[in-house]
Amino acid sequence: MKLALLSDIHANRQALQACLDHARSQGADRFALLGDLVGYGAHPEQVVEQAMRLADEGAIVLQGNHDEMAVQPPNNPSMGASTATWTHQQLSPAQRAFLAALPFTASLQHLLLVHASADQPTQWRYVDTERAASACMAAAHQLQPDARHVLVGHVHHQALYYRAAGRGLMAFTPTPGVGVPMPKQRDAVVTIGSVGQPRDGDPRAMYALYDLAAERLTFQRVAYDHVAAAAAIRAAGLPEFFAERLETGR
Repeated sequence: MKLALLSDIHANRQALQACLDHARSQGADRFALLGDLVGYGAHPEQVVEQAMRLADEGAIVLQGNHDEMAVQPPNNPSMGASTATWTHQQLSPAQRAFLAALPFTASLQHLLLVHASADQPTQWRYVDTERAASACMAAAHQLQPDARHVLVGHVHHQALYYRAAGRGLMAFTPTPGVGVPMPKQRDAVVTIGSVGQPRDGDPRAMYALYDLAAERLTFQRVAYDHVAAAAAIRAAGLPEFFAERLETGR
């Protein structure tokens, strides 16, 4: 099985379609969307509709913090919440119900999938340090005793934390397009990056392809029409900062 892992799509239909097309060209035969389908971007209804179709075809779809906010917009002015009410209004009742019913975690063989950290998934903790990755791995063992690899979104960066001999998890920065061995006997936490809003200075979309039979994970970067995605944000009257972020990758 080749499992395509996509997260943090953030209502960016152009980036989502580019990643789906690329994954299929690489032989992906199953998909997992690790949350934050919406928020920030201009096309929440199209992205959720695509996610619903994928779910009908057997894809794993998880709930992220922006999906939660879109169902029940919070009463605060934070940057993350700033598009929640608008997004809520764009979605149909059926689409909001779909988001509300999504699980926070999923298991597949020796994998645990979660939007944020497995350490209290509904608290939306970031896995962005070795210490946070270790806490995530420890919590994963409690949730799923046979879990060896935890696949995470939320942080908008691609990284791998692996168990080295005689010590805790160590951070590793992957090279896009270069496969990384993923032996089942070695614990690992993976942040797969963001399809719809990368934040590392590169506007190309991010996803990862996990070949379970070959025990190999390949991080991917995919060019897409980010100019059109940014223009759609401006046309929708959403904050300018979100359009600029797509153009700069920051």
